[in-house]
Amino acid sequence: MRAWQRYFQTMNEVVQKAYDTQGDNIMRAAEMLADATEAGGLIHLFGSGHSSLVTEDCFWRSATLANVHAIFESAVAGINEITKTALLEKVEGIGQVIVSYNEVRPPDVMVCFSNSGNNAATVDVALAARAAGVPVIAFTNVEYADTLTTQHSSGKKLKDIADLVIDNCSLIGDAAIELEGLEVKVGATSTIPVVYMLAGLLAQTCELLLERGVTPDVYYNGHLEYERSDVREHNQALVEKYRRRMRNL
Repeated sequence: MRAWQRYFQTMNEVVQKAYDTQGDNIMRAAEMLADATEAGGLIHLFGSGHSSLVTEDCFWRSATLANVHAIFESAVAGINEITKTALLEKVEGIGQVIVSYNEVRPPDVMVCFSNSGNNAATVDVALAARAAGVPVIAFTNVEYADTLTTQHSSGKKLKDIADLVIDNCSLIGDAAIELEGLEVKVGATSTIPVVYMLAGLLAQTCELLLERGVTPDVYYNGHLEYERSDVREHNQALVEKYRRRMRNL
């Protein structure tokens, strides 16, 4: 079996494990997001480094909730000057600034992403959100986090702070495939299951809202705006509704 086939096989197993084990947590998280949405709150997403990738995937795009706000903090996001941001994400105190600047407050929810659950910026964001009375949902690798020593002065990792933890079920060390002649493994494992579960979580939130008689704000695909004036008006109305409450919109 070739490397790409082994990678597909491994990732199918990771996603299947997440499907088999995280359903109850996804449903509980969906209830939290539905509660926040029904009350007029925002769903803030934060991850530093590569964990910020999944936040971008469901912010201001088609088929997702318009009250989702991805907090892209360039100092720690890893989108440029990445060796510098890799150091800054380990500096304590930056998370409190991020939460304050983005005016995170009830009835919002904070969703934090960190495979290790050990970066100071993400731990700080979770601590600051909790201090502000905002519930925290964590996507992390519980088994991997248990093998690590915390880097935060609180002695806590993300999984210890969150009100609800969703386990990404990826592999320890975030690598899948051994190749003969290469000591280090290849093929990262943590992003794919989180993309699946986050999209599923937001879809489930929409279903719960509809069951409550609440129509969720959801964007159409932007290309349809060129074909249908009602789509353009719909999307623009949502942007106007949320742009003054979202720093990154």
